This record gives sequence, C-alpha cells and structure tokens, in this order.
Amino acid sequence: MAKNTHFSVGQILYLQNHHVRLYCQLIEHVVSRRLFWVRPLFLVETAIESESLITDLQDASDLLWPSEFFQPALDTEVINYLTQLGEKSTKPSATSTIPTNQILNRFIQDFWSIQRS
Repeated sequence: MAKNTHFSVGQILYLQNHHVRLYCQLIEHVVSRRLFWVRPLFLVETAIESESLITDLQDASDLLWPSEFFQPALDTEVINYLTQLGEKSTKPSATSTIPTNQILNRFIQDFWSIQRS
C-alpha cells in the first residue's frame, strides 16, 4: 500500500474490506506513530446485483488507525453517498437492534481478521 503522507486534515478517506468500505474524516495525522485519528462517517456495503447499503456512523467513536491502510475517497462518490444518506436515513435509531458502535466494531474485527490471514 502507498505511503499516505499527502493527506490533509478534513479529507475524506476510506478503509476497504472486500465489498465494504468505511468512510472517515481525517482529524489528525500522528506522524510519530504512523496513525490517523479519524472520525467515522458512514459504512457502504456493495452487493454485486443490488444497490449499496449505506449506514450512518457519525455517532460512532473516533478511531486511531494505521495510516498505511487508508485510501483517498473521490469527492463524487462521497457526495453521492451523503445525498443518499439524506434521502433515506439508515442511521441506527435508539430502537435499532444493532447500535452504531457495534456496527463499527464488527467492521474492525472483520478487517483485522483478513489482515492477519
């Protein structure tokens, strides 16, 4: 993976795990530890023959994550997803069976299990 020292604070980045992407906003680059402090925005699950499922994660906890795994998000795709979020709220509610942090935690566990394989 490429060195991601060219990212700037406020930029939208993503982590990819198979057909799932976690989009985040860069809060700070912790250079000495090669980590990014990011704020999760939304998770996009793309199925081959159907539309993407977008889950709002703006209420989830911030992450400190190795910078080497991040890729820059294209403005056009981010705007498209944000528009879709505004049209149909997929944000887990208080009555939802899966809380926001649990959705994020599941993505993190899946991501690291693939990286260790």
